Amino acid sequence: MKFLENVVDMKKGHEDLNHDRITVGMATCGISAGADHVFERLKGAELQTMLENVGCAGMCYAEPIVTVKQGDVFSIYGHVTEDKVDMLIQAIRERRVCSELLLGHSLEEIEYYKKQKRLLMSNCGKINPLSVEQYVSAGGYAGLVNALKKKPEEVIADVLKSGLRGRGGAGFPTGKKWQLVAQQQGKRMLVCNGDEGDPGAFMNRVTMESDPFRLIEGMTIAAYAIGSQDGVIYTRAEYPLAVETLLKAIKIAEEKNLLGKNILGIQGFNFTIKMKMGAGAFVCGEETALINSTMGLRGQPRFKPPYPAQRGIDDNPTNINNVSTLSLVSVIMSMGADEFAKIGTEKSKGTAMICLAGKVKRTGVVEVPVGISIRELVFDVGGGVVEGTEFKAVQIGGPAGGCVSEQYLDTKLDYESLQAIGAIMGSGGMIVLNNEACMVDVARYFMSFTAGESCGKCTPCREGTTRMLEILDKITKGLGTKEDLEKLKLLAGFIKENSLCGLGQAAPNPVLSTLQQFGDEYTVHIEKKECPSHACKNLLRYTILDNCIGCGNCKRHCPVNAISGKPKEKHVIDQEKCVRCGACYEACAFDAIERK
Repeated sequence: MKFLENVVDMKKGHEDLNHDRITVGMATCGISAGADHVFERLKGAELQTMLENVGCAGMCYAEPIVTVKQGDVFSIYGHVTEDKVDMLIQAIRERRVCSELLLGHSLEEIEYYKKQKRLLMSNCGKINPLSVEQYVSAGGYAGLVNALKKKPEEVIADVLKSGLRGRGGAGFPTGKKWQLVAQQQGKRMLVCNGDEGDPGAFMNRVTMESDPFRLIEGMTIAAYAIGSQDGVIYTRAEYPLAVETLLKAIKIAEEKNLLGKNILGIQGFNFTIKMKMGAGAFVCGEETALINSTMGLRGQPRFKPPYPAQRGIDDNPTNINNVSTLSLVSVIMSMGADEFAKIGTEKSKGTAMICLAGKVKRTGVVEVPVGISIRELVFDVGGGVVEGTEFKAVQIGGPAGGCVSEQYLDTKLDYESLQAIGAIMGSGGMIVLNNEACMVDVARYFMSFTAGESCGKCTPCREGTTRMLEILDKITKGLGTKEDLEKLKLLAGFIKENSLCGLGQAAPNPVLSTLQQFGDEYTVHIEKKECPSHACKNLLRYTILDNCIGCGNCKRHCPVNAISGKPKEKHVIDQEKCVRCGACYEACAFDAIERK
């Protein structure tokens, strides 16, 4: 680390992390829960203790999160909303623990973290994202220093030895990808794909907002290995805080000679990073569509070959990795390829960032060893489904992934195991579904997303997904036939085999996986014209029963005046007017309304 001594004040960073200190998680998830207001209240309290904003610790379910270090006591507080911050301020003044808000005195004490292994997220929620001193004090840039002691080809060999596979979906070996670009002649481009668009997935955003220097360091190592001087971080304009944080971090890195010309004083080692914002098209997560968008062209996939490693941005050889992949490179070069390879499974090494969303008690972003079971993730880390409901399924891999039923809960979270049951790792999105979810409607939702996000370039995806969506709409409205199921399967096979890009080829996966594992729900929708989960509005019927006392509460809550009746007499629902919103069902305090 001596290379860095003249670049950053390591002592300052070390002191910041060890002195008395109050932090507030101010990533997007924290701010959306009111952390910015909490920060201002703490600032106005003049507590005579260093107050800093940090990134997301992953516990989105417990936001806003505040940590307090006073002497030897470190406390992590959750749900510190604006109306509760005064009790915390009083506790800080009295130098005591605020037990009402306490989550634990370390991450290890908190159930959410007990099965996690935080390598990539080790700084998240701990350091000021824009303090390069704190980043270095926490071990940052050790990976780059180690890499610079080796030849570029030796760095690539280390990445190969580590077993790192791309965390963007396909799981292609990262070292092999680098080799392909390094072998090319001429100008080489390095692109970070930060355009995550899966519903319920925001792992990349957490890294970009909470630990930007880790990504910058990983990109710098990759640039050294493949011989690139030009880097691009591509993300969506819908991530304003991530964009703002990265732009500031890039500027700081340039000022500290960690980017630019002759990095760390090494003659000829030049690398710059520019930001490129896209409009938020899902298809731009596909490599060739991303390349087009980066060049200012319409974000549509290209025919392959040539592959990006041969002809990418401006026809230059281009290496594309996503945020997690490049950030893990800094981890590998710091801890060593052999140590990293000890984590995970035989074919899938290291850790993975997973976004737990949906009907799970502890939502948020976690980092776990690859190979952990789905059951452990949902029930041990996530705490299981919300109270009063039962687990039904988990959607893994986003719109290109698949739904996994209870019988597969013990499946390992790795590329091969998930593929075998009709799902994929994807970028790490995981949506937990309970028994209130209709799997036909879930399939319809994901097909609606895919059809809407299709770039329209190829007919199989553009027309095929639309036709599949129309059929699913029919089924959820009680108009489906047995022949529709055969049409779904036929269309799905055609789209998978003939779409231009990987996104189109994977579009039918949610439908195929639900047909395979929840086929009985499709049958009930078609044959009985019923939705077992009471989720498809068009198949619901609300009826007032004989035990109605005529209180009129249902009538007052009906938005379309579909309920009539005299006080203290049984009321009636006009089925022609009823929009099946369920307001009457929720309002009735006497269980006098039946939902079928």
